[in-house]
Order: sequence, then structure tokens, then C-alpha cells
Amino acid sequence: MTAETSQTLDRGLRVLKLLADTDHGLTVTELSNKLGVNRTVVYRLLATLEQHALVRRDLGGRARVGLGVLRLGRQVHPLVREAALPALRSLAEDIGATAHLTLVDGAEALAVAVVEPTWTDYHVAYRTGFRHPLDRGAAGRAILAARQGLATDPGYALTHGELEAGASGAAAPLVGVTGIEGSVGVVMLSDSVPERVGPRVVDAAREVADALR
Repeated sequence: MTAETSQTLDRGLRVLKLLADTDHGLTVTELSNKLGVNRTVVYRLLATLEQHALVRRDLGGRARVGLGVLRLGRQVHPLVREAALPALRSLAEDIGATAHLTLVDGAEALAVAVVEPTWTDYHVAYRTGFRHPLDRGAAGRAILAARQGLATDPGYALTHGELEAGASGAAAPLVGVTGIEGSVGVVMLSDSVPERVGPRVVDAAREVADALR
């Protein structure tokens, strides 16, 4: 801790992170042990967080993340989208294909930003809000590969016809962005992805990651 930081706020945020990492909630005693503070401090932290609906306690006294966190989370996508748009526009124009930023939403991949090229005669219609299983499509496969530590060489995923007949995709995961699992990719009407597209997608994913740090 430094003179410019708040110890109470730091502890409150640590409580939220601890609760977010468990499916079963934590008791006051468990939180006290993990934080290294006495139970009275934990009671005060939980009471404050409960007032803002960021924490709830069940009948057994176990604390869990509250629904108020969802309201905060809804504001994340617009901020992420805004940060990613310059790189996506450049990618779409360069490749001549629809570019997208996809994030993990539960067990699904969710397209949160999409940019279509301006100069092509036709391209794939890929809309913001489109969802698909993580194990289908280049966007989801790139995310899973990164999660499993496999996205090292060549650093991108390629697919054909998994989400739309006749469409091919390439995507690279976002790397080094705390709290966000996602990928940047393109989808195009072709039987295969041109060789230069994969490395270009990796570059775009790196640009987006840098903008989000």
C-alpha cells in the first residue's frame, strides 16, 4: 500500500475478487483468514458491499457476489468496443473481410464489436450480439487455445463452414489483458483463408490488447 491508495477500498476489492473465485461463497471466518484481518473488519466490509448489492449473504451466512456486479459489467462492453474499433477498422479494410472482437460470456462466445469493409462488393454479415459455442468458429477456438496454453505457434485459429456454410474464419486471442478473455478475427466468404490473414489477425489482436491495458 502507498500513501495515495485506500486500505479500506483495497480490502473491499480483494473481498470481491475472493468471492468471484469461488462457486460456494465464503464465510466471515474464511474471508478473515484469507485477508489477514479480524472478523469485525470483514463484517464492516460485507455490510458496505451489501448496501451496494455487490455482495449478498445466504441463510447460512456465506457471502457471495451480488447482482449489482452485473450492472457494472454491462458497462464494460461499450468501453471495450470503443477501444477496439480503430484496430478492427484497419483490419477490415486491409483484409477486405468483416472484422470482429469476441469475448467470453459464460460458455459462449459473444461478438461485442463488428466492422465491415467499405470497399468490397460482398462480405459476410456478422452482427454485434451474435453468439456461438466456444468450441465452434475461429473466434471461440482461438480463445480456448489460449486458455489451454496452446496458442503459441502460429498464434491463430482457422476454420471453415463451422458457423456459416461457405464462410471461413481466422482469429487470434487477446493476450495479457487482465480480466478479459477474447479474440480478434475476420470472417470471409471463401473456401480457405489466405496465408497473410493469420499473421495480420495476430497483429490486430495485439493492437486491441494494447488499447485495453
